[in-house]
Amino acid sequence: MPDLLLELFSEEIPARMQRKAAEDLKKLVTDALVERGLTYEGAKAFATPRRLALTIAGLPVRGRDVREERKGPRVGAPEAAVQGFLKAAGLASLDQATIVSDPKKGDSYIAVIEKPGQETVAAIAEIVPAVIRAFPWPKSMRWGKASAQSGSLRWVRPLHSILCTFGAETEDPEVVPFEVDGIKSGNITYGHRFHSPGPITVKRFDDYVPSLERAKVVLDADRRKEIILADARNLAFAAGLELVEDEGLLEEVAGLVEWPVVLMGDFEERFLEIPGEAIRATIRANQKCFVLRDPNTGELANRFIPVSNLIASDGGQAITAGNGRVVRARLSDAAYFWQTDRGPLPDLDTLKESADKLGLDLSKPLDQRMAKLDRLGVVFHAKLGTQGARVQRIAALARELAPIVGADPALAERAGRLAKADLPTEMVGEFPELQGLMGRKYAELQGENASVAAAIEEHYKPLGPSDRVPTDPVSVAVALADKLDTLVGFWAIDEKPTGSKDPYALRRAALGMIRLILENGVRLELIPLLTKHGDRFSGHDSINSAFELVQFIAERLKVQLRDQGARFDLVDAVLETGVRRESMLPGMSNSRDLVLIVQRLSALGRFLETEDGKSLLAGYKRAANILKAEEKKDGEGAFAAKADLQLIADAGLIEEKALAVALAQATPKAEAAIAAEDYEGAMSALAELRPAVDAFFDKVTVNDPDPALRANRLKLLNQLREATRAVADFGRIVG
Repeated sequence: MPDLLLELFSEEIPARMQRKAAEDLKKLVTDALVERGLTYEGAKAFATPRRLALTIAGLPVRGRDVREERKGPRVGAPEAAVQGFLKAAGLASLDQATIVSDPKKGDSYIAVIEKPGQETVAAIAEIVPAVIRAFPWPKSMRWGKASAQSGSLRWVRPLHSILCTFGAETEDPEVVPFEVDGIKSGNITYGHRFHSPGPITVKRFDDYVPSLERAKVVLDADRRKEIILADARNLAFAAGLELVEDEGLLEEVAGLVEWPVVLMGDFEERFLEIPGEAIRATIRANQKCFVLRDPNTGELANRFIPVSNLIASDGGQAITAGNGRVVRARLSDAAYFWQTDRGPLPDLDTLKESADKLGLDLSKPLDQRMAKLDRLGVVFHAKLGTQGARVQRIAALARELAPIVGADPALAERAGRLAKADLPTEMVGEFPELQGLMGRKYAELQGENASVAAAIEEHYKPLGPSDRVPTDPVSVAVALADKLDTLVGFWAIDEKPTGSKDPYALRRAALGMIRLILENGVRLELIPLLTKHGDRFSGHDSINSAFELVQFIAERLKVQLRDQGARFDLVDAVLETGVRRESMLPGMSNSRDLVLIVQRLSALGRFLETEDGKSLLAGYKRAANILKAEEKKDGEGAFAAKADLQLIADAGLIEEKALAVALAQATPKAEAAIAAEDYEGAMSALAELRPAVDAFFDKVTVNDPDPALRANRLKLLNQLREATRAVADFGRIVG
């Protein structure tokens, strides 16, 4: 079957846009083909800095013929209905319609519409121009004389040529003829800008790829990445060093070159006094180069790896020398920032008020920067005040959290006060991605406790699902304080995530907080804590905000637990246990301890895998269904009182009495086990109910003709329902 080859050749496409653009091209073209009934065997898209390419294998020569029957009005229908039918069906007169008879509905018109399948070449000639004109670039431009005209072609960079061929392997393919703003399709491509700039005639994908290779173009971005990584590793190994691998940089560099040539440059050893992270950030951001380290010490070496887009006649000496000059200049700036940040600020006399307010020591450089941040009144959010005010809240909350997480309160408060101190430093101003890390470096230099220094860096963590969770108690206290302050603050001003919009990354903050709590086993009752911290923000109902926020956190917990493979119904069953608002007020025991929720979920899952668990669940559901039906008649809560034991005794049914006795014994056992946080014990207590429940439903008629017996037995079933609710909401469990 014939194959399609399409290439859109342009000026350099930004590296960050290439991979998505290739996938967009594939999706747009293949979707349009399928809509026309043109199915295919396979498709693959590619991108280099100067081209997007697409190959589609196994297309038919033409689409399938379509036969459609369109039902019309009844014979004798009003003229307006007849004319509407003719127009919709594309018929000139009723003579072209068929009359069909129906014994019930009578005679009516049917239009038989037959459409021959479209030639694939014609379909491609329609599809590709439309895709090019409507291509979803994040940014695009017009160029040349045509740019003065409204509606002229927009592309990410000036589009120079379009290659589009279609045909079978056994014959010469044809050029699919079309034109886009004066650019005619053809069978010509172009090689490397410097090594092979001339035109290259190609037929199909099988000769397109090797033709480009001969013209010094590697079409596949993943292959370019493999070449860069392998050559960089080999160069590093030859120098007795080790490559510091960087997937993000590798992806970007592969999008900057069509023919990767890996080189090695160096810089003066004196620059190694700068923190390695700053050296790496400087070289990465400004020159898109990789850095190397000594495998024996783990420290950075004074070498770097640039990737050229050409084979230089001098072996790349001029290229590495040019990169080296820029690297040295940038490292000189970094060295200046590093030195300046460690020295005293010139306006110390203006910082005393802020230092006294925040409890800072102005003899220390990092404290000076924190005082400066406060004095400058840098705003965190217009409705939430300054960074200085936020730091005060974080420090106070970190001190309160310290005993809960096992941290020294004084150290937690100190770390909270310095957590944002590196924001006004020169180094973080130049490289914002180093915030926290530079704070740790400066804290270590001024002799801070190791846990305080670590907390300054780690309080931002975890930043995502794959990021490490801090374990040092001081870091945990400050990280929790930072995230809780963010959540409580934005809830206080009613700035909550809506749909897909979350401009303040509050979902990420909640998930980070959940991971900190669960992975460190932090026993934290959220409602009292959120309410107390909410009181630090004026002008809102802190109790109501805390209740709404804990519901949001519960939803994030659901997402995380489900992602980890937990059953959605069990998650709901446990999270919905005792969520009534009155049970979640400050001072109440059931205040959403996340560690206990997860423990309860785990125990419930194991219990329901046993025969006792499955049988009790079936009994619960039968009881719940009966109660639901009868409560509709008698009213909700009609059977809330405990069953009358004397009435049970008088009825004389052994199975009814056995259930009452089993409930009287199992319920307090389950409640005591839950109070002791022994969820396995609670499940075992409930398991004791199984034989009595099975026998009750087998032998006892719940809806007895005697109203008193009926009501009493329904009360007994309600006791069963309430007993299970102490563990989970069994009504939410599927099965």
